[in-house]
Amino acid sequence: MAQEKIQYPQLFLRLAISATMLSAVADRFGFWGENSAWGNWDNFEKYTKQLTFFLPESLGVFSAYMATFFEILFPLMLILGFKTRLAAYGTGFLLLTFALSMTIALGVKAPLDYSVWIGSAAAFLLASQQNYNYSLDTLTKKN
Repeated sequence: MAQEKIQYPQLFLRLAISATMLSAVADRFGFWGENSAWGNWDNFEKYTKQLTFFLPESLGVFSAYMATFFEILFPLMLILGFKTRLAAYGTGFLLLTFALSMTIALGVKAPLDYSVWIGSAAAFLLASQQNYNYSLDTLTKKN
């Protein structure tokens, strides 16, 4: 019975986390126009280098590409419900890494303003679920 009560909130959580991450990716490719935080890839690379100031510059650029890759991969997995637990843990650790980097580079306010901590916590909560309704995981589960 308890599982039935959370099936829709759990689906909403998967979709909300995914939409948030994909929106950030769209921003760095200029999709949001004047409402963008970065507006283009170059600005996103500069921002990433700022957050990863402790890394060599080449690794800062590489981390921008890797972050973008995972910010596309994990949301798509969550939307489809494919390897949902893995995607949720990956999202949680990715957002936790962002939150820690933002805190070190920009101070405690930035990750709070962008809700990075709550996104990470939500992803870890999603990862702790026993079943994932409305997912490929459920469709392909062997009884």
